[in-house]
Amino acid sequence: MASLGPRFAGLELLATAVVALDERFVVRYANPAAESLLATGAKSLIGQLFLELFAERDALERTMGEALTTHWDYSAQSVTYHRVGREPLPLACTMTRIDGEGLALLAELRPMEEQLRYAREERLVFEQQANRELIRNLAHEIKNPLGGLRGSAQLLERELDKPELREYTQVIIKEADRLQRLMDRMLTPHRTPRVETLGIHEVLERVRSLIKAEFGLEIQRDYDPSIPEIVGDREQLIQAALNIARNAAQSGAKTIAFRTRAVRQITILRQRHRLALELQVVDDGPGVPEEIQDRIFNPLVSGREGGTGLGLSLAQTFVQYHQGVIEFESRPGRTIFRILLPLT
Repeated sequence: MASLGPRFAGLELLATAVVALDERFVVRYANPAAESLLATGAKSLIGQLFLELFAERDALERTMGEALTTHWDYSAQSVTYHRVGREPLPLACTMTRIDGEGLALLAELRPMEEQLRYAREERLVFEQQANRELIRNLAHEIKNPLGGLRGSAQLLERELDKPELREYTQVIIKEADRLQRLMDRMLTPHRTPRVETLGIHEVLERVRSLIKAEFGLEIQRDYDPSIPEIVGDREQLIQAALNIARNAAQSGAKTIAFRTRAVRQITILRQRHRLALELQVVDDGPGVPEEIQDRIFNPLVSGREGGTGLGLSLAQTFVQYHQGVIEFESRPGRTIFRILLPLT
């Protein structure tokens, strides 16, 4: 059971909308974030019945009553806030029982879009961790018999009398080498990061030169010069951006653009950051096939024939090592991959 000080210490600085209620569910306090979200000043909110602000009054009243009697937190997937002269606003609402100064409940309000993004990020992190462990174990299990397979093919080749038969052993050796390289790529993320201070635009310029050399494509730039240096692993960040840009080029995109911006007061992986980097990789290719969009960051999932399905999985892994996340939105003719990295 939480308690509030006489001056609501700390709540004034929160980026999350918070409203304090008494036992009759009357608003007794609203922080600045709540004023902004609800587009109403605290003086107007205080004294109002909290339930009258939302369309789901009866259901919300029952669950708030349960929160009071059971002392459990209650999370509503969606409540709809009435805004005068504007479209209704769907919100996620969490209730917490509190004690102090005649107060009973603390309501935390978030836009549903933001709440859904949190859920997607948490699911993505969980899946990435499980996939990394699976792939690491699988790669170790495959590497040992691969070595024996290649060695046996070499020994067999020496015993063959007819040179034309060596063509078949060469196929075995080359395919074993190809699988060996694939296993090495699966195990690459597990090295210790080499952390240094670096400029993100230096990283992107390196990626631009690599894409131009490999595909002959000139990547457009829209850089924010105010972005400060970051602390990270240069090679991992280069590889993350390169994998995304290379996927775009391989998909048949004619134009690719890098766009950087500094964003303030943003939540990444449930952590609130005062300042973060938003790096967008935008292309005009055919887009990510709809049937694999939910699994695009999973290992071995590829929308391209002949693809290994490791590029985006590795990119997400490298970005998560930097406490960041990759999001995307895609339709034919426009795909945006968005890398979010904390700068503080």
